[in-house]
Amino acid sequence: MKNYIFIIIALITISSCENELDLSSPSQLTAAGFWDTEEGALTAHTGLYANLRSEAGDLWLLGEMRSDIWGGRTYESPFNESLIESNITVATAPFGGWAGLYTLIHRVNDFLTNVPNVSFNDESDKNHLLGQAYGLRALYYYTLLKTWGDVPIILEPLTDVNPEGLSRERSSQAEVMALIKSDIEASLNAFGSDNSYWEGSRVFWSKAATLALKGDVYIWSGNLLNGGNSDFTEAKTALQQISSLGVSLVPSISGLWGVENETNEEFIFAIQYKRDEASNIYNSLTGRSTEINPQYNDAGESMSDFIIAGANRYGQSEKTLFLLDDSDDARKDATFIRLYTDDNGGLGYQTYDESKYFGSIFKKFLGRVDGSERIFENDVPVYRHADVLLLLAEAKNLLGEDPSGEINQIRQRAYGENYSPGIHAYVNSTQADNVNAILEERYKEFIGEGKRWWDLRRAGDNYVINNISYLSAGEEYKLLLPITTDMIGRNPLLNQTPGYTD
Repeated sequence: MKNYIFIIIALITISSCENELDLSSPSQLTAAGFWDTEEGALTAHTGLYANLRSEAGDLWLLGEMRSDIWGGRTYESPFNESLIESNITVATAPFGGWAGLYTLIHRVNDFLTNVPNVSFNDESDKNHLLGQAYGLRALYYYTLLKTWGDVPIILEPLTDVNPEGLSRERSSQAEVMALIKSDIEASLNAFGSDNSYWEGSRVFWSKAATLALKGDVYIWSGNLLNGGNSDFTEAKTALQQISSLGVSLVPSISGLWGVENETNEEFIFAIQYKRDEASNIYNSLTGRSTEINPQYNDAGESMSDFIIAGANRYGQSEKTLFLLDDSDDARKDATFIRLYTDDNGGLGYQTYDESKYFGSIFKKFLGRVDGSERIFENDVPVYRHADVLLLLAEAKNLLGEDPSGEINQIRQRAYGENYSPGIHAYVNSTQADNVNAILEERYKEFIGEGKRWWDLRRAGDNYVINNISYLSAGEEYKLLLPITTDMIGRNPLLNQTPGYTD
């Protein structure tokens, strides 16, 4: 992926799209000769992932920050409090310019238009690239739909569009979902029987990634857009195929996180980070050695030698602290380092003690230490097999089937040698109880991975209202974001999201 990085940086700089859907010039990606060769197409392919990585921070905020995970104690000034508290109005609307997603879509549209006309030494390589591109576009439109509901649909490359005509009305959720499903099928058709991972790496989209996305999308469509059992069945069928594609749970949580473990078979699709190329966002969930070194972890061990130069802008909520307070569950230690102001006489604090609690360091993506520096270069998964199992549990439950098998696979891995079926195994119950059990398991499993807000939304409006203390019945319109007055000013065909007033 590094081979083309400097070319891509230049291309991105030339063709940057600051004002979404109101561009003043066509994309420079279609400069004369660029699409004439396989090498040019491969360079553009690398660019698709550089573009995605550039927006990863916003994608994380969209899927994580409005959930109940965060909002707790920090030892520096917190960020994004308005998102955490759902304190959102038209005047304060976040993510102006559609969170940069149309920039990503414009690049994919260029790719999908031009790559079919490029000659490849091996045509199967071309098909694999097209499968990746359709999958990425489906992911982007799915994120737009989940965030704003009705959104404009643009499928043409910018060189074929008169910039004066870029203003577009918002298409209905049904139309956007139809496009997403169409792109998913186009992706699967392009991949065909090719189950491989590009360059043997999970940092590129794949058939397995498209199937994971399909399961996610069809559960959303079935539950929130009246797709019903036919959509749930499509989701179940897609998700069940993934385990045959070289994907499995790693045996223990300790083998999942850390730079040294990022090539594991649980990751289906991950965003790649490398030293001197790009760092992930998770240093904002850590802190600085200055504050951390005088503290103790929950085992009573001194943090005096801990090396970090991050920030502590997001603190886990007390709900999260209490939920993940079982020392037999390996996810407690794998997710956070809880800091306390003393060592409790060497005993530490095996359960949460508010009076002595100082704050937390997010542990999943802590990178690695090189001398006196910590490098945040963990690859960050967008989909992993634990996600697939719990999505499959959702699909089964919505079809009236027993989801306990998938739930218990996750619990068995979490508890390891401590797992006792009589204590920890989930027993199939009512559909409503099953939903809550799946949501709780996903809560524990995916903290910090940009999932929780989407999980609650996919389950249904009442699950959001019941779990997010900052939202009340009658405020369901806030589940979708408003668009800024500036966006409407630049595109007068846009209507405001229902429920919001100027």
